[in-house]
Amino acid sequence: MFQLEAAYVRTHDLLEVEPERFLSPHACVPEWAAERLRRVPFLVVRRGFPTEHNIPVGVRGPERNQRWAAFCEPRIVKSITTPTQLLKRTVAAFRADSVPAFGSLSLLKARWTGLDRPWGPGGSVGFELATGSHVAKAESDLDIVIYADKPITTDEAKSLCALASGLPTAVDIRVETQTCGFSLNEYASQGSSPILLRTPYGVELGSIPWSEQ
Repeated sequence: MFQLEAAYVRTHDLLEVEPERFLSPHACVPEWAAERLRRVPFLVVRRGFPTEHNIPVGVRGPERNQRWAAFCEPRIVKSITTPTQLLKRTVAAFRADSVPAFGSLSLLKARWTGLDRPWGPGGSVGFELATGSHVAKAESDLDIVIYADKPITTDEAKSLCALASGLPTAVDIRVETQTCGFSLNEYASQGSSPILLRTPYGVELGSIPWSEQ
């Protein structure tokens, strides 16, 4: 039987759950969220502080403005899928043809063969690869997550951004450290200047993304 340790989940991981067991403790669930979860029983781990009993998660709706934040008990999680695992997933040819972001991901995989950090697709592309639900659209950007527990130099950041340029769609690359997330492009262009850091406490300016302070 699958048993999830809350300490092992990271932002952007996808959790498969039993919908009714997840929904029953929540008194005020938006109707769209409950309906969506029954059809596609996956939650996205959001930024926060996982505990032994609660993981901060979100329900993703079919529309961009449909996002519902909640908490999930680790014991009801059936499986976990990381963005890195999604690099091995494929979509049907007709989806690849109709959603350019999938083509961008294929090209990026070929260009980033030298990247030795865990990474993979997030956003609508990652969600579709994990669930099979057709949520990515023709106009969707490609969201990428890089997990960097050790510092990325600005030169490395510039190189990765350069390799991600000129793809069929725009690419939004998010770096996730153990304490925060930030834009790789902003980090590459700002150098040592403060950049926007997304933390469990909110968005703030900082210049040392790997600091635990």
